[in-house]
Amino acid sequence: MTRGAVRLAILGAAAIIATAAAQEMTNTLSAKEKADGWRLLFDGKTTAGWRGFRQKTLPGGWQAVNGTLTRVGQAGDIVTIDEFGDFDLMLEWSVPSNGNSGIHYRVSEDDEVMWHQAPEYQIIDNAYKEPLKPGQYTGANYDLHPPSRDVTKPIGAWNMTRLIVRGAHVEHWLNGVKVVEYDIASPDFKARVAASKFKAWPQFAASKSGHIALQNHGNEVWYRNLKIRPL
Repeated sequence: MTRGAVRLAILGAAAIIATAAAQEMTNTLSAKEKADGWRLLFDGKTTAGWRGFRQKTLPGGWQAVNGTLTRVGQAGDIVTIDEFGDFDLMLEWSVPSNGNSGIHYRVSEDDEVMWHQAPEYQIIDNAYKEPLKPGQYTGANYDLHPPSRDVTKPIGAWNMTRLIVRGAHVEHWLNGVKVVEYDIASPDFKARVAASKFKAWPQFAASKSGHIALQNHGNEVWYRNLKIRPL
């Protein structure tokens, strides 16, 4: 074996080891995170802790695959079994070309349609096949607050989302950048709702606590490292 071939083999082995190490760290909590009150919403191996929106079980179209919570087939929206009021939520996600999903919070199941009452952290391919309005880009408070800028990573890469909800104050973070901030009780928020499609549902954003939900939009989507810290 030539010196160049040996070097390539060493680099290849190092890459495999690094990948394996990264996978071992996925869907886990550090000792500090545990001490700080974080908990996993997905163990990386099962779909425990999740069910379909207004259902008792999880739709078969959502599965745990290779350390990800994945929409693999026909399915509806899914929610955490537990409910949360004020919280700090972190997760990673990836979508394919033209992929579309979202994270809803403080989800009530009083209405048959989730988005009638629960705000959404938008997740989408920003080069979507249909033209997007500013409030429809990734990181937006869907249809109400556009992200301050585009900090998404290329299709196929993992993006990091952080959603902080404390009382009426909400922050959307994407890949370490705060892209949206709003106050549900503010006149500005109420004016935006009144000028949107949500005006038809007076219960929109009214819940003080509820489920965390992952939206099914008919596309593949992959989630991992879902963790939450009640505030």
